[in-house]
Amino acid sequence: MRGTRRWAASCTLVSALCLPGQQVRSQSPPRVSTPEGLRLLHKMQAALGGADKIAAIRDYEETIRGETWNPDGSHLGYVRKRTRWIKQANVVRLDQTGARDTYVLYYDGNAGTGWEILPDVTGADPLRTTGKAVDLTGGELQFAKNYLSGFQINLWLADRIPGFIVTSPSPNVIRIEHDGAATALTLDPVTSLPLKTNGVSLANPDRPVRNELRYEAWTDVAGVRFPTKRANYLNGMKLGAITDASIHVNIGLQPQALALRPTNAMPEIP
Repeated sequence: MRGTRRWAASCTLVSALCLPGQQVRSQSPPRVSTPEGLRLLHKMQAALGGADKIAAIRDYEETIRGETWNPDGSHLGYVRKRTRWIKQANVVRLDQTGARDTYVLYYDGNAGTGWEILPDVTGADPLRTTGKAVDLTGGELQFAKNYLSGFQINLWLADRIPGFIVTSPSPNVIRIEHDGAATALTLDPVTSLPLKTNGVSLANPDRPVRNELRYEAWTDVAGVRFPTKRANYLNGMKLGAITDASIHVNIGLQPQALALRPTNAMPEIP
């Protein structure tokens, strides 16, 4: 059932928030960024509000409402998720509630460690966690690492992050390689805003599936445009959608607050 949580958390909702689920394992050796890739990235940065405004974001918090479906089209349930990220500390915290998909995750990218509280998949209450925090290891640790590396603000500033490679495999497509993975964004030829992200979801590292995230609405926060409504497709089937999002930036988030484990082992969602 850990794969189930990763599917719901990453493929349908987490990826829709910050794009880590849209990652493809890089098959080629390290290369250098290409002029066309950088040109498209700069056009996207300008459409989003400008690279300097994006770079001025020190911390980010988003709370979303969404719903998910099973592969057969039946309704799976509703989900609320809170994502918090701090740039300089390089940490991320995820708190989510959903039927058999209520969990908390924290990851410190500088230390390379973190913890999570998994959902209770057998108890009477489908909205409970197991009540116990465990260290991130194996595929769970790799998931968290890829999530943080592929956080959307990091991708938008790929030309400013050492080790990130920006290329363009086809017209209006940006491919960003990062930490052994890659994210491909298709831009609107008119607005230069991302239309969709294609890749292979690593929600369950042992069972990668084709993934497409489509952006359906944007909002302006501190002069930067962020995606709000978006839909996620796996192998062509719509399995998740975010219907509402509240976004705040530069609100003074503190690393120690994100690292603090909830006393009741439940997500902290205002």
